[in-house]
Amino acid sequence: MKIPSLQELMAQRLNDQDDCKTQNNPLEPVFTLLHGKWKTQVLFEIIALEVARFGQLKRAIPKITNTMLSSTLRELEKDGVITRIQYNEIPPRVEYSITKKGKDLLPVYYEMYKWIMKYPIE
Repeated sequence: MKIPSLQELMAQRLNDQDDCKTQNNPLEPVFTLLHGKWKTQVLFEIIALEVARFGQLKRAIPKITNTMLSSTLRELEKDGVITRIQYNEIPPRVEYSITKKGKDLLPVYYEMYKWIMKYPIE
């Protein structure tokens, strides 16, 4: 099965404007996965740290609240892009790491990096 290029997908959407339902948008699952104020940044920090603990993520993203960080981590785990390992120690230790599915998003982050280098936001 041939995977259409992004240009082909967009041309198809333009030709099919009468039927622009979200289920016809092949990128909708990606938009849903990365939807939210903090998901992309939390995911990036976990990729950068390789193995991250809650406190490390909180220090890396100081503006995020504990509640929002917890919620975001749960969503990313549910989506299968990170794993959560809880160690039965005193004090309890929890580590988050990236999955293969999450690692496959690295080219997306690289493209965003190239874009911001080309078009700096001031």
